[in-house]
Amino acid sequence: MQYLDFPSTTQSRKIAEKYGYSEFVIRRWLNFFEDALELIEKSEEGIPKYIRVNTLKTEESELIRRLKNRSFDVKKTDVPFCYEVVKEAYSSGATPEYLMGYYYIMDKSSCVPPITLDPEPSDVIADFASSPGGKTTLLAQLMKNQGVILAVESNYSRALSLIDNIHRMGVMNTAVIQMDARKFPELNIKADKILLDAPCSCEGIMHRNSSRKSTFRPEDIVTCSDIQLRLIDSAIKSLKKEGVLVYSTCSMSPEENEMVVQRVLDEYPVKLEKINWGDAAFTEVPNTDIKLSREMRKARRFYPHKHQTSGFFVAKIVLEREVIE
Repeated sequence: MQYLDFPSTTQSRKIAEKYGYSEFVIRRWLNFFEDALELIEKSEEGIPKYIRVNTLKTEESELIRRLKNRSFDVKKTDVPFCYEVVKEAYSSGATPEYLMGYYYIMDKSSCVPPITLDPEPSDVIADFASSPGGKTTLLAQLMKNQGVILAVESNYSRALSLIDNIHRMGVMNTAVIQMDARKFPELNIKADKILLDAPCSCEGIMHRNSSRKSTFRPEDIVTCSDIQLRLIDSAIKSLKKEGVLVYSTCSMSPEENEMVVQRVLDEYPVKLEKINWGDAAFTEVPNTDIKLSREMRKARRFYPHKHQTSGFFVAKIVLEREVIE
């Protein structure tokens, strides 16, 4: 898939220089988003820290009580189990409650894909590219530690981190498979549901890594969109009839989001289902002649300045009939 680009302008050059971004990123954002300056300023300001309560180990009210006793202040968000950390007495990753697995530190937007997948205790779930395990362990929580989760991770060291978090969070229904998820169909396993939080250009989380602002390259989009399409192809072939795939990225690039999902809509017997949080995804790419399915409005985008989260994209894809290789 090719990347989209726009002419450089005096405005894009000045903004890029002021905030230390690649000018390529800025000129794209100015064309894609009418409120690009607000997006940039909020990204520079930083987004809140969030925690997700692990009800496999504690009740929400008990965790809040314990954190309050440690002089932490947390506020419930509109996403289940997710709380904004308003005040830290010290690092949220250094409390006894964190070490005991009572909560996981993860962005509010990252809680949306597992909840959107809506796993049942009887399901067989595959979680592609699952490390470090925030979404995997939330799936287990939603399943009440029943059913089966196959957590797929290709990188050995990342698989070890995943296993550590599975143990810390008290997860008992998950098997870790070290393999490239693009080869998952070779296992001849048909899952009820699959979560694919795909490898991406990480454009939406530049606020966490300032060096990424200036090193982001057009080639990153091309490489990632190719991998994403191959992973989705693997997932579709590994689903039962009426199975569900939730696809997400921490990118704001249409080439990694709507345009990838459009290829799926064009090539497979699938439909999209609406998601309860976020803004509607693009049904056409702004300032281009690219038109997308009206179905795409059911997918969702998240923005730092609108939702107080990292830049994020989520689509819920339902398979209408089983795909046989």
